[in-house]
Amino acid sequence: MPPAARPPVQGLAEVLATRPVSAYVELTLHAPDIAERCEPGQFVSFAVGGRTSAMLLRRSIAISGVRGPAITVVVSAAGPGSTWLTELRRGDEVDVVGPLGRPFPGAPAGAPALLVGGGYGAAALVGLAARLRGAGHEVAAVVGAATASRLCSTDELGRLAAPLAVLTDDGSAGRAGRVTVAVAELVTGAGVVYACGPMGMLRAVSELAGARGLPCYVAVEESMACGIGVCMTCVLPVVGADGRTRFSRACTEGPVFGGDRVRFEDIGTLPPDVVGADAMGLAPAAAAPAGAVAGPVVTSPAGPGETP
Repeated sequence: MPPAARPPVQGLAEVLATRPVSAYVELTLHAPDIAERCEPGQFVSFAVGGRTSAMLLRRSIAISGVRGPAITVVVSAAGPGSTWLTELRRGDEVDVVGPLGRPFPGAPAGAPALLVGGGYGAAALVGLAARLRGAGHEVAAVVGAATASRLCSTDELGRLAAPLAVLTDDGSAGRAGRVTVAVAELVTGAGVVYACGPMGMLRAVSELAGARGLPCYVAVEESMACGIGVCMTCVLPVVGADGRTRFSRACTEGPVFGGDRVRFEDIGTLPPDVVGADAMGLAPAAAAPAGAVAGPVVTSPAGPGETP
């Protein structure tokens, strides 16, 4: 059974180590059942605040690496839950579920890969870079952030990718400018593009890859309250193989999608042409195109956003 199809596991994971990574905190957790089955692009979901906490919603964070029976994650202290995670210490235990979500598909045979990370989203690309290098692919990478303190995983990616371009909006590290400056330069030598970071960056990278006809896979950063597809808080409009748009759950059908399938401009809205809009009174009922396949949009190695 492929790793992406195996059910996740839940249990207590012991914190083996913590270390600061610029403005973030890296946690290393003893989680052998998760480590042996996870793939680059997948994530784990943490219960936060302890057993008596009023914080009921879990926090979903990308797996940044696997070391034997241990996994690593990079956490940004953005709110009470993630801040609680950054304050864990060696020997603490935390309830974790994973691996969750669908991973990055493999690259076409012999294709050079370009990896693009924004902020701590770059951490999710380290394992992918190692996997691609191990499979014989050339790997180039672009890492960017608003300022030097928000960069992440530059050392790790620097050991795996050549060239590695570093950019910051304010010029405090690397070149001044957005990641798209370097992507536009390096995409000419790529055969496939992978990206993880803010939605605006993912949209821009997808457009640059699409302009050259390259496959592009993006790991979206949507808030995932449950992480298992129940709460529907992480839905976004994705075009299926039949050309119709459906709301897909980032936590189960994603977080990796084909960049050309995500309707970035419509995220956070209810497009009138989305499947089901007629039932909600937003659009007149329309017949499905000939040969259309019913069912949810999912991501698979055969093609993100495809309906199997």
